[in-house]
Amino acid sequence: MAIIAVDMDEVIADALGRHIEHYNAHFGKSVTREDTLGTHLRHVVPVEHVEQVEQFIFAKEFEFFADLPVMEDAQQVLLNLHREHEIFIASAAMEVPNSFTAKFQWMAEHFPFISPMNIVFCGDKSILNADYLIDDNARHFKRFRGQGILFDAPHNVKVTGYPRVKNWKEVERFFASRVGKSAENTAGKSAGTAASRAR
Repeated sequence: MAIIAVDMDEVIADALGRHIEHYNAHFGKSVTREDTLGTHLRHVVPVEHVEQVEQFIFAKEFEFFADLPVMEDAQQVLLNLHREHEIFIASAAMEVPNSFTAKFQWMAEHFPFISPMNIVFCGDKSILNADYLIDDNARHFKRFRGQGILFDAPHNVKVTGYPRVKNWKEVERFFASRVGKSAENTAGKSAGTAASRAR
């Protein structure tokens, strides 16, 4: 069994999709996820729109985080992993402190199998004592003592140096392969021990 920490925004919650939706509706634009490849939404909109783009999150914290779409397959895959591993949800929510209530309620609605005791709102994720951290932001891996797993997002397409998963089905395959290897190693060690005793 592994301890797996999982980020929220852009990993299990589609914050970028909702952010773009709000922007396009407000300004009558047609920005797409592809427009944000290698960067962030605030860097692809006109300068005069940047402040409003930030306000969609910071001025309406509850509304923004309360009804974010769930990333495809995240619920089923996390439920499957939950049966084999210990899952923690770890959000750098201190970046938007007023989002705590909305994020907690969102988790209760969409991931009720995750105990409230396994939900961590923090700033620096190096405090996490986990084997794996699934996150879209590689800066959280720098002082993390376990294995960082980069969840694919438009802004991180140029980031290298970490295992990358493009979706939740790939997350499932990632851990299935490691469970298989662990079982093989255990079986190999047991066989070796038995052979040594037989001698």
